[in-house]
Amino acid sequence: MKASVSEFNAYRAKQNKRLLESDNLVIKRLYSLDSRAYQAGALSVPTKEMLGLAMSLVLRCDDCVKYHLEQAMQAQVSEAEILEVLALAQLVGGTIVIPHARRAIEWWDYLHESASNSKA
Repeated sequence: MKASVSEFNAYRAKQNKRLLESDNLVIKRLYSLDSRAYQAGALSVPTKEMLGLAMSLVLRCDDCVKYHLEQAMQAQVSEAEILEVLALAQLVGGTIVIPHARRAIEWWDYLHESASNSKA
């Protein structure tokens, strides 16, 4: 993988901090809305993360895919569930989603490998 999980998260945190420091009210409200939208409600957190993953795949946002995969792993989404999400996203999004699904499963494997290595 080009960037490790920690590198990806560090970059994301650094750039989010930079944007939020701009003191732009719209940016701050959008970030707050995004955070709140993925909290448990009528839908569970794992369900919301799977929905976020599917939408990110169809919209072809690799950074979003990585983020939702990590959140899904933390929410204890199973690999079987992830594979169904990948299948549905490819069905809805068409063949253009296939490369994103390949990178998604690679990142999923990398997340699990990194988690296993940190426990050792």
